[in-house]
Amino acid sequence: MQRERIIHLRDESRIGEVVQVAGWVRTFRNDTFVALNDGSCLGNLQLVIDREGSPESERKRLTTGAAIRAVGTLERSQGSGQLTELKVTEWEILGDADPDRYPIQMKKHSLEFLREKAHLRFRTSTFGAVFRVRHALNFAIHRFFTERGFFQLHTPIITGSDAEGAGEMFRVTTLDLNNLPRLADGGVDEGADFFGKAANLTVSGQLEAELGAMALGQVYTFGPTFRAENSNTSRHLAEFWMIEPEVAFADLRDNMRLAEDCLKAVLGAVLEGCAEDLAFLENREIEAEKALPQDQRHDRPLRERLQAVVDTPFQTVTYTEAIDLLRASKHYQKKKFKYPVEWGVDLQSEHERWLVEHHFNGPVILTDYPAQIKAFYMRANEDGKTVAAMDVLVPGIGEIIGGSQREERLDRLEAKCAAFNIPAAHLWWYLETRRFGSAIHSGFGLGFERLVMYVTGMSNIRDVIPFPRTPQNAEF
Repeated sequence: MQRERIIHLRDESRIGEVVQVAGWVRTFRNDTFVALNDGSCLGNLQLVIDREGSPESERKRLTTGAAIRAVGTLERSQGSGQLTELKVTEWEILGDADPDRYPIQMKKHSLEFLREKAHLRFRTSTFGAVFRVRHALNFAIHRFFTERGFFQLHTPIITGSDAEGAGEMFRVTTLDLNNLPRLADGGVDEGADFFGKAANLTVSGQLEAELGAMALGQVYTFGPTFRAENSNTSRHLAEFWMIEPEVAFADLRDNMRLAEDCLKAVLGAVLEGCAEDLAFLENREIEAEKALPQDQRHDRPLRERLQAVVDTPFQTVTYTEAIDLLRASKHYQKKKFKYPVEWGVDLQSEHERWLVEHHFNGPVILTDYPAQIKAFYMRANEDGKTVAAMDVLVPGIGEIIGGSQREERLDRLEAKCAAFNIPAAHLWWYLETRRFGSAIHSGFGLGFERLVMYVTGMSNIRDVIPFPRTPQNAEF
């Protein structure tokens, strides 16, 4: 008999069928009622086991975490909160879980504790919901770009360049660190390494994606990226995933429309397809925020926040206008901002959230940032001070997407490389695309884990990636 997944058995049209299920015990009562979960959905299937037909020695093995298989008839549930239950006629323990050692018990565990048990935390309701939503977002992103005629490009994970010059990189080497080859001057002989030069894990696939866009028209990357920054905040990882579309013949306005359409499409898809998991995560967030001061709580429930982004047209304001709004605010005048607000300084999360949550009351796209605080590849505006950059801000988190129109003019790009101390020889291939059929083009980056945080309401980025990589932590 073929195993059925629980998500397909919560349907009254299946009542009366004989089915086989397998999963892990969540809870049990009186060696008779077992709540079984197989990961296919948030809800459990209650198994009703005949005490008389089961040896006591076997029933005692029905402990939280044990893996079991069961066959029985699907019946209408007599209890509340579930439509069906399984009256078991045959069952067996597939794998025991010693109750004295199994760490995921029938009680509330802290997220910090569960990070130490990342190999087992998938079995909890919270993390089951988070990773089902993560999958739905992943699928929605691929579907969005595919339906728009984009081609996915697999850009290098190992690279000899730093895409932005904005973060420490992880070195990739086969050299014996206990016996490094040396040059005559005592320096390390990089030529003896596997690639014949220094190589690193990538911080972005953008530069390579631009090359693809200038031939295929529109491409996107969705791959792992790495930053060797010694940061232990709730918003930073050493290994994370990025979505980076690049579009030829597109200016900043086109880029803004694409970002808005993308965000609305993927949020809409998960609202429709993950209703049960989002309802659970919303209730979890509400309970967690009861311990927080009122000013640290969200002003609207999770699903309402997401739906508002889907339904609300994004507003646009320049960086300069945003600075003026911030400096004119009562929040600024009462010195409630922790970080300075002045032209030429990058906006912090507190500034972004004030704009979207207190002034505009909805999503905002900031444009035209000062050149000195943005990357070398962003197109210079005619004012000589700003670049054609954009950041998409949403309530509850602030920046979620960052992008720009890329600098397509060779002379301007070479000048930028010099200003940023980037040797032209390191990016000769990137510069050559400006020599042969250059054209305007644009793109953006969307940090996938930040998106998952936003959609699930989780407050720590370590809880939305299966096995987080952070300073001093590469467990599992």
